[in-house]
Amino acid sequence: MTSDIAFLADGIGDYVNAHSTRPTELEQRLIDETHTMGGVARMQIGPAQARFMALLARVLQPQVVVEIGTFTGYSALAVANELPSGATLIACDLSDTWTAIGRPYWEEAGVADRIDLRLGPAADTLAAFDDDLQVDLAFIDADKPGYWGYLEQLHPHLHDRSIVLVDNVLWDGQILDADDDSADTVALRDFNERVRNDSRFDVSLLPVGDGISFITLAR
Repeated sequence: MTSDIAFLADGIGDYVNAHSTRPTELEQRLIDETHTMGGVARMQIGPAQARFMALLARVLQPQVVVEIGTFTGYSALAVANELPSGATLIACDLSDTWTAIGRPYWEEAGVADRIDLRLGPAADTLAAFDDDLQVDLAFIDADKPGYWGYLEQLHPHLHDRSIVLVDNVLWDGQILDADDDSADTVALRDFNERVRNDSRFDVSLLPVGDGISFITLAR
């Protein structure tokens, strides 16, 4: 398996994946089908990151999960499989084509009833949330310039034990390349600085996958 953790020393990323719990047979089939899509498949999270998120859901037992950016549904599948009875994962994505790949796997896993797929701009989906909706766990993995806005929209729905995970915050190490002024890299640098300096949040940036920011409300 090729490492998805490109910024680590050669071999370390592969070692991390090899020494994390392997994907289930069903998850592996979804991974393999996604890989047939070519270059776009790089948007799929890696196995070690999926297991991290699944174990976090197992421990937290959240009732409401929000995923912003679902792609072909691997992360949704891994997390939904750990949700307690009556819990819901609200999956936000723009693409019916990409999410259609994951839906049969959700059905086969018996978790489709836990996943509320909402197609359309995530900002619109978040804006439509009831004021009293509380989000226990969220995962942001969508358009990079939209990250800060999504966190701002989630903020009123967070409580003291809520966790927000934000993906790609190390961006294959490009976050440190001063010559990289592409829109996504600049947006991620801005996001990382803003969340660190915002007194509403506590953040730990973890070198998991392509970098995950682990965010809670500040005490």
